[in-house]
Amino acid sequence: MRDEILVDLALQGGGAHGAFTWGVLERLIEEPWLRIDGVSGTSAGAMNAAALIHGFSQSGVEGARAAMEEFWRRVAAAARFSPLQRSPLDVLLGRWTLDNSPAFLAMDISSRLISPYDLHAAGANPLRDILCETIDFERLARSPIKLFVTATNVRTGRARVFRNADLSAEALLASACLPTMFQAIEIDGEAYWDGGYAGNPTITPLVRECASQDTILVQVNPIERKETPRSAIDILNRLNEISFNSPLLKELRMIALLREVADPGHSEGARWASMRIHAITTDMAAELSASSKLIAEWDFLLMLREEGRRRAEEFLERYGDALGKRSSFDLAAMLDYV
Repeated sequence: MRDEILVDLALQGGGAHGAFTWGVLERLIEEPWLRIDGVSGTSAGAMNAAALIHGFSQSGVEGARAAMEEFWRRVAAAARFSPLQRSPLDVLLGRWTLDNSPAFLAMDISSRLISPYDLHAAGANPLRDILCETIDFERLARSPIKLFVTATNVRTGRARVFRNADLSAEALLASACLPTMFQAIEIDGEAYWDGGYAGNPTITPLVRECASQDTILVQVNPIERKETPRSAIDILNRLNEISFNSPLLKELRMIALLREVADPGHSEGARWASMRIHAITTDMAAELSASSKLIAEWDFLLMLREEGRRRAEEFLERYGDALGKRSSFDLAAMLDYV
């Protein structure tokens, strides 16, 4: 029997692509030697984290599996009534894209010209009811697993990290609030947008407030792309990927720099330098169209979940022995990022 290892999880957002993270989490929690200390999540990553911790607090691993599946089933059920559907030709050819969907094209154009505050129903979000019905926030508040959800304060541009005791459906919605699609979420008199602008996800609370020295990053947004985007949709998507990855890359670079220091000290600097970083990624996110982040068909979500399980399995086989001992993520490469 392998000795228990305490780990943190850092979960990126990415719309429907967050179903990849669902699969990763489902596979990781099957390992009894992995014990989760804290989870930092943004957008879809935050919702996965909330479902995971809610279910785990209720009935362990099986509860976590059931809660995550229930959340994504509800998302798929709500999407059946959405005007954002694949074109008949894309369905026929098995292409997971909305690039040829008239409703998506109309929404994409209008989002560049019309503010969500000009639309009467722009404040409505079908995820609100799903979160209220699937997540027990009082249970989250009592959970021994620490949860950190990042949103971006519109007024200051700074991150606000919501913790277990102050989490709500509104906090999760704030973490996923794309400003071109939804009105800002107001909490305690402050307006918030998607947390990806300030941390996708943020590593800082995992370093400062958790005992674990191993963080497993589940990446949904590609850091690099081979080709230069040329369509307006792909250019905007790449801009979002770069801006959403930037805060995370800066934190990873700080860890790499502190490891280069002979004596990082004995306080917070030493904590950062001693963090062991691991990552679970997929090439599928770079191959899928940007519009597919809005596809919530059940078969699509299941495909992403299976990809997540497969990548987590590969990670455990290849780097499982590194957990508790060394970083398996190439931190030295972070020194190339300015």
